[in-house]
Amino acid sequence: MDARGLLAVAEAVADDAERMIRSSLGEARVMEKGEGDIATEVDLAVEEAVRQRLTLLTGIPVFGEEAGGELGSGAVWVVDPVDGTSNFAAGNPMCAFLLSLLIDGQPVCALTSQPATGQRFTAYTGSPLMRNGRPQRPVTERDPWLSHIGFGSIISPVHSSFPTWARHELLDRLGAKHPRLRVTGSVGLDLAFTAAGIFGGTVTFSPHVWDNAAGVLLVRAAGGVVTDLAGEEWRPDSFGVVAGAKGVHDVILGTISETLGTDR
Repeated sequence: MDARGLLAVAEAVADDAERMIRSSLGEARVMEKGEGDIATEVDLAVEEAVRQRLTLLTGIPVFGEEAGGELGSGAVWVVDPVDGTSNFAAGNPMCAFLLSLLIDGQPVCALTSQPATGQRFTAYTGSPLMRNGRPQRPVTERDPWLSHIGFGSIISPVHSSFPTWARHELLDRLGAKHPRLRVTGSVGLDLAFTAAGIFGGTVTFSPHVWDNAAGVLLVRAAGGVVTDLAGEEWRPDSFGVVAGAKGVHDVILGTISETLGTDR
């Protein structure tokens, strides 16, 4: 099955996942995962259902946020059942279902959906970005004073390689250049919105492949630039993502360099 056919499978699987998420928004039972992280019963149920269907339909292994798996060098599905779990638990519609297929460490098929609003962003290798099945225009530069920039988070987990002080410093410096910063609480939506031109760019601080992989391909499909926080090619073990049209990407990357170069 080619990438286009595999995306069709991903979309069929996503239909059920989206229904599960939409019907439980703000009502699911919450449980702690440790280090201040949480999951809900819906995170677990969605991932298990997706895992079973993808394995049955494609025979390709699944790597998920909740139940793990093997992230090898061959083909593997990567799923984040509910991206923005704290938003979902609170009834905030800024949450997403993320699914991608990686081959040799790079996404070849990607789906990001926002169940609460019915938006679905998809792409496969060689395709344009598609929004609810319709091809979208490539990303373009916008007036920096009007362009929204997604900002991953302002508080870092303990022992993060991009600590809270650096995020606050970056927020201040980047805000002077692009004042319309947005903290949505969903890495997947930040990247999808960047691909779709809703955001001019985004910076994420997540080290998790399930947060970033789908969005990486979506932005690439839209003609945007994608790297890690150091400006290197994104890989499954990369820390964070900088994405957007080239000019915005360069500004974000340069501001990160300025921030980390300051003495504390």
